[in-house]
Amino acid sequence: MSKLQGKVALVSGSGRGIGRAIALKLASEGAKVVVNDLDAEPGNAVVAEIKAMGGEAIAVNGSVVETGFADRFVGAAIEQFGGLDIIVNNAGYTWDSTIQKMSDEQFQAMLDVHLVAPFRILRAASEPIRVMAKKEAEAGREVFRKVVNISSIAGLYGNAGQASYSSAKASLIGLTRTMCKEWGRYKVNVNCVAFGLINTRLTQPIESQQKTIDVAGRDIKVGVQPQMLEAMGRMIPLGRGGTPEEAADAVYLFCAPESNYISGQVIVAGGGLLI
Repeated sequence: MSKLQGKVALVSGSGRGIGRAIALKLASEGAKVVVNDLDAEPGNAVVAEIKAMGGEAIAVNGSVVETGFADRFVGAAIEQFGGLDIIVNNAGYTWDSTIQKMSDEQFQAMLDVHLVAPFRILRAASEPIRVMAKKEAEAGREVFRKVVNISSIAGLYGNAGQASYSSAKASLIGLTRTMCKEWGRYKVNVNCVAFGLINTRLTQPIESQQKTIDVAGRDIKVGVQPQMLEAMGRMIPLGRGGTPEEAADAVYLFCAPESNYISGQVIVAGGGLLI
């Protein structure tokens, strides 16, 4: 029997890259997944992938920073699948510049997507989780639920050009450890995975012309200079960046029943890179 059979999982930002890999991994272990992406096409495509492999999934697409999104996201899990067992706060992007060039909008955008959106999703889930946990306790059942927040080594150690991103990701660790203490009585394990270099469209090598992604009408530059990628590769003890599937495996560790007595922790999925 699959280890997550019958569990219901929310995975934000799961239409591409790491989020897609997480959604597929959880589905492969039996979870019913509520997929989300800023754009409907990739979100719906992941739902189709999960259904093609015999799983169950729905899409709740749109921006995680929009007013009302969190209630819509959590509500879909309850209404469609009748429960909520796993929350993975993965949605995000980078919008980098040195601090003297960084606008208020730029700084706030990173806080909104990486910190405020996870806070709102957890707040929206708090009452359903409390009610379910109370019923289970009254029935003498101990049922564990899982929250996995996605941080970064930039949140642990900082990174030049990422004052906003690093600040948001560091704050998410504080939220993780606080929710571990608040939700322990509900048997919710709240942990955090901090990624190092994972090979996605956000970390692709910059070629002759830097690529951009559209986020709420903003053209955000993505990619890393090839020489910087090479330097980072040399610093990683395992010798390369990670794949989205390897990143998803790290998240799965905190979703599996083997982590039922682990909470409030941060693990680095970075191939051994620690600074």
